[in-house]
Amino acid sequence: MNVLIVDDSRVIRRMIARIMKSIGYETHEAEHGLEGLERLQELGRVDLILVDWNMPEMNGLEFVKAVRADEQYGATPMIMVTTESEMERMALAFMAGVNEYIMKPFTEENINSKLEILGIGTTV
Repeated sequence: MNVLIVDDSRVIRRMIARIMKSIGYETHEAEHGLEGLERLQELGRVDLILVDWNMPEMNGLEFVKAVRADEQYGATPMIMVTTESEMERMALAFMAGVNEYIMKPFTEENINSKLEILGIGTTV
């Protein structure tokens, strides 16, 4: 299974990639939303997207809206992983189309529990 990690922080991308690889996912990374859209086109299909909110070029909310508007990727599960903790921001993310929301700092257990909720846990 393929996962796309879209975050401007290399450290966060690597942390998420390590977690996802440990449970059997092949990971792909992008530094911002525009690059994330490019990676989606290159990959053709992913099984899950984890995206940050605050990024240059195209933020996570704009990215989520663009993905949801594309027939090919519209149903792809997405988890927003961000420092945004205000209820209004969370509501905006869900209205844009994210399936789950994780606040930074996160743990491996946070990610695993969201995968379980989405019914897409481990692949090994």
